[in-house]
Amino acid sequence: MRYGCSQVRLYQTTKLKQTKCFRTRGEKGDEHFNPLDPPRRRANKRRGRGTYANDRPPIVGTVGRETGQVRLCVVMNTTGLTLVNHVHQFTLTDTHLFTDEYQSYNHVIRTHSTVAHGLKEWARDDDGDGIREVHCNTIEGLWTDVRNFLRPFKGVHKKYLAGYIAIAEFRRNIKRISPDFISSLVAFHSFYP
Repeated sequence: MRYGCSQVRLYQTTKLKQTKCFRTRGEKGDEHFNPLDPPRRRANKRRGRGTYANDRPPIVGTVGRETGQVRLCVVMNTTGLTLVNHVHQFTLTDTHLFTDEYQSYNHVIRTHSTVAHGLKEWARDDDGDGIREVHCNTIEGLWTDVRNFLRPFKGVHKKYLAGYIAIAEFRRNIKRISPDFISSLVAFHSFYP
């Protein structure tokens, strides 16, 4: 028998209630009545800057806008001395430095421009040519790349983090391989008869 244009529904169309996972430790917003058992806070939700001592080791990085070369280091903290040493070690003396308004960068001996994120400023055109050259979006994009590299590992112990960061740095730098680099690698290896 033919039904014409009318359709017959053979399957249930109501939504089923979502089941709760038995592995979760608690619902979001549940009160913890025991003061000796505070709720667990994930590392990215903690306030303040991370240090190696509080199990949020900071990673300091520099990236060249023209060369694309990346240098990453896991450090103990982000004090002025640490940042100044990193910048002076991995940049040339005539480098123009672009950072945010973090006060630890104030003692760097380089030409320095800052972007005031606290004032909702993300990029600025200083010389009036229509190109907003004062920004730190290049390094922000690098941090996205590093996070995406680390995500499949589902957490890395701080003792081994420097090795993973070295691999992430190598991965980013290898995109800039030139024929000269390849020829130097081939010349370095010796072939046995």
